Amino acid sequence: MNGREPIPPRDLPAFRAQVRQDTCRWLERAVIGLNLCPFAKAVHVKGQVHYAVSAASDPQALLGDLEFELKALVAKDPQVRETTLLIAPRCLQQFADFNEFLAEADAALVRLALGGVVQIASFHPHYQFAGTDAHDISNFTNRAPYPTLHLLREDSMDRAVAAFPEAELIYEANIRTLEKLGHAGWDALGVGPTTGKPD
Repeated sequence: MNGREPIPPRDLPAFRAQVRQDTCRWLERAVIGLNLCPFAKAVHVKGQVHYAVSAASDPQALLGDLEFELKALVAKDPQVRETTLLIAPRCLQQFADFNEFLAEADAALVRLALGGVVQIASFHPHYQFAGTDAHDISNFTNRAPYPTLHLLREDSMDRAVAAFPEAELIYEANIRTLEKLGHAGWDALGVGPTTGKPD
């Protein structure tokens, strides 16, 4: 539990709309704008990205939302919903807690028999790769405005990798891009949260 009070029902729709807007701006300006993921632009342009904002304030509630979104994703035609961003603005604010939760997320895939069908990528405002300093610019490849789980169809990933045979070089290219951009350049993108504290 993170001790936050529930969002009043009358405020929840506006809060969720702002979180979606912040996340979409990050996707457009950082992920697509900096070409951090060559596969993102096509699904975004086609409107195939589903933004699901969880109101969960504890990991167990978020796990329930994750299972719901996993089922919803595989039930949809990929032409309608190719991928889902499950955003958790009120939960797992500490990266260490978020990182621990990823094991629960992977267990949910197994429990729902979706291993090899869906994979989960992770993004967080304080994302930190092992062996790096918290302020290293390389961490910003996985920094989003809010704790976010990206649900990807394995078939789609296979097709994307086949179309981009040197996919393993993307990470290295991203590091070069971010090193050239620098922290000031990243800040200038304006891709942080605008909701303030979601209390």
